Amino acid sequence: MKKARALLATCAALVFAVGLAGVGHAITNGQLDGNLHPYVGLVDNGVFTCSGAALSSTVVVTAAHCLWPWQAGGSGPVNVTFDTDASGTPRFYAGTIYTNPDWCIACQHGVPGFDTHDIAVVVLDDTGVSLAEYAVLPTEGLVDTLPMKTALTVVGYGYQGYSRGGGKPAPMKDFKRYYAATELVASENRKSDEYLKLTANPAQGKGGVCIGDSGGPALLGNVVLGITSYLPNSECVGVTYSNRLDLQYALDFVNGF
Repeated sequence: MKKARALLATCAALVFAVGLAGVGHAITNGQLDGNLHPYVGLVDNGVFTCSGAALSSTVVVTAAHCLWPWQAGGSGPVNVTFDTDASGTPRFYAGTIYTNPDWCIACQHGVPGFDTHDIAVVVLDDTGVSLAEYAVLPTEGLVDTLPMKTALTVVGYGYQGYSRGGGKPAPMKDFKRYYAATELVASENRKSDEYLKLTANPAQGKGGVCIGDSGGPALLGNVVLGITSYLPNSECVGVTYSNRLDLQYALDFVNGF
């Protein structure tokens, strides 16, 4: 049962909907992004959507669990849009998603050991997309040099939260790109060497990630320190976990493209 609950927690970072029409959108406690982070896009695999960050005109980094059906070392077709407002008829770019061959979901019991190597790369077809700027990979070990409570930014197209007031809580969504401030949290669990633990507490003025933000970046400036991987609960509050990109295996995998 613990493993099943953990799986649901991770799946809360996804949008299980058919195509774009059912997608929930917006970082929690965030603001409209406009063109602040033009390299953050929405990744649609035809079943659910994630977020991602373009490192070049043809390479987008996202989460491995954004491939459907889930498969370590697998690949499949996806479409990506970088329109800040995807509520109308956004322009999509076709591509192929490739997951890390060592990715594993629900490998161990409990949230701290639930996920590993949750990294994927989307290679866009042809010449890809021309953007005003692109995200930047971190240097190896950068996260280990940062003090706790370092201010970061999360960006994505996920749920902004849930409306309440009678009946089942309904996801709030508007199909737009949002960003929010967050901070590094001290962590002593066994996954702290692979994952960033980030705040997600609106009561303290901090934003966070929610359903649909999987694969979106945790940024230090334009440097992608990590990509949104999973949540410990379906309420999108408390803390969230992002797979670090400053590790050798992550950099080797992404640079291979």
